[in-house]
Amino acid sequence: MRKQVIPEKLREWDEIRIITPARSASIQWISKYFEPAVKKLTDLGFKISYGKHIYEIDEFNSSSIASRVEDLHAAFLDKNVKAVITVIGGFNSNQLLEYLDYKIIRNNPKILCGYSDITAVSDSIYAKTGLVTYYGPHLIDFGGGKENQYTIDYFRRCLMEEKPFELKPSGYFYDRYDSSPEKRGGYLVINEGKAEGKLVGGNLCTFNLLQGTEYMPNIKDSILFVEDDYQSDAATFDRDLQSLIHQPGFESVKGLMIGRFQKESNVSEEKLTKIIKTKKELDGIPVVADVNFGHASPRVTLPIGGEAVLDAGRNGKVNIRITKH
Repeated sequence: MRKQVIPEKLREWDEIRIITPARSASIQWISKYFEPAVKKLTDLGFKISYGKHIYEIDEFNSSSIASRVEDLHAAFLDKNVKAVITVIGGFNSNQLLEYLDYKIIRNNPKILCGYSDITAVSDSIYAKTGLVTYYGPHLIDFGGGKENQYTIDYFRRCLMEEKPFELKPSGYFYDRYDSSPEKRGGYLVINEGKAEGKLVGGNLCTFNLLQGTEYMPNIKDSILFVEDDYQSDAATFDRDLQSLIHQPGFESVKGLMIGRFQKESNVSEEKLTKIIKTKKELDGIPVVADVNFGHASPRVTLPIGGEAVLDAGRNGKVNIRITKH
């Protein structure tokens, strides 16, 4: 693993470049949220620019590898661009990994933010360059949802401020942008304990695509964070988590955070607790679920390669603190 590099924080009036490493911005349903999201970021004081190929679209609702790589390289090479945010996730970001010029990225460090399928790009960049990347909102998350101030607040805390911050539960969530927010309690403590370490992870099924490759980050001494979308039921999540547990270095993992599941996944607290309790490799490390990251909204922004403290105590009392980001 290369030496950690934390990119400069965003400031008001900075330029944010919008790119599409996975699905195209031309997908019809995205248009409903695209302009409201741009307006929200503009209202927050940012200048917005766009990758040359974000509206290119093919039979897979994506674009060519060459176009997506060109847009990412151009964003990192442009000295005026201070952050790169993805429009949406998808299924094919891992196609880009062997075509990326990691020297360009390493020599021009800046914020890269997205989640879901963008996990493949974010974690590979961290693994190959040491650059801290960010598991946080896509562009459309700023335009979707009836209540996204929580998402904006944590975007600011992680990407615009230097000081450590605590992850507090939102108290509500919604599965889809058009659904109404529902009340929700705090975190679910499955295993008690305290851990300190670097944060590594993302969308579990995408993160697992990196196994056995040069793009897989070293998980030794980490606090892993994983989540999945509504297509991942309890059985799928179980086997995907077991696959990650089999990776070299897992024996020294310090803790595990699990993102909030969408209702359609039908992963109940009881099922999730049973999954965790059947894995002897997780004995003795803190495991906390229902954390605000992943596909259910609202969401925090987490630094891949940053550092955190996870303290899961008795009676469900939890303190999650991001100490370096």
